[in-house]
Amino acid sequence: MERSTKSVKVPLRRVVLIGENIELRIVSLVVRCREVAEDVVLFDTGSTDETAQLAEEVDTQVVHYEGALTPQNLTRAAIQASLNDGLTLFLPITSLWKLSALPLSVNRAREGWDIHYLYREPPSVDDNSPHVIATTLMGHLITSEEGMGHLAELSDEATMEDVSETVRARFIKTDAPIQLPQRQSLATASRFAQLFYWMLESKHPLLLFGIPGVVLFVLGYRLSGDLATMFTELNSTSIGVTLITIAMTLIGLFAMMVALILYIMGKQVARIQNQYNWPKGS
Repeated sequence: MERSTKSVKVPLRRVVLIGENIELRIVSLVVRCREVAEDVVLFDTGSTDETAQLAEEVDTQVVHYEGALTPQNLTRAAIQASLNDGLTLFLPITSLWKLSALPLSVNRAREGWDIHYLYREPPSVDDNSPHVIATTLMGHLITSEEGMGHLAELSDEATMEDVSETVRARFIKTDAPIQLPQRQSLATASRFAQLFYWMLESKHPLLLFGIPGVVLFVLGYRLSGDLATMFTELNSTSIGVTLITIAMTLIGLFAMMVALILYIMGKQVARIQNQYNWPKGS
């Protein structure tokens, strides 16, 4: 469904991320969204982890949202939080949402619509009946200041036909997330290759100490089991081999402990640097 007049292109003022328990993704999402918008806001829908705290640490406004994820409720909450001062992109962050889909939403925002709504219908909905906006599943929602005010005034039972013709509106139904072709290099061909490449470049302690430690510990442990049957008498050769085996096992165990200690210390130092904005390498 599309209702349009002359499009007016305006810059993207704000990206509103909607989700919960996304502490592993929130910082990268905020950094990427700030490349395409002036401001980023998090609508936290009930996180039990450190999502909200991490968002605040990177200077992101957090709004604790408890309503249903409908265009009407989201726009009302945005207006109540004084977030209606420009073109706004609402993005629900789920486990199926990929960062590669962000450019698609940003490009739609640059087309100049007052309302651009990408949605999916529940399986039980009849395609021939009017689509009730509140019953759809949001892919993204883009609103101008005028479009946000108009959506906020609609009732929860409003259909897409109830949207005023004076508003530039476009409603797009999608059945599945859009898959973009990905170009891969040898370093990103697999998760393991990417991890191994990063460990080599960063001289990671788990690689420098952990792998040699595991090898020495396993060899020493395997050799120690054969010492009882390998030597039948006590002499300089048997004593030397025994001492070498014990030393190999202890050195391997010590190297694994050093790797774990350095890894934990590195994480703590990085966390302190990020918390107090210390320059890295100082």
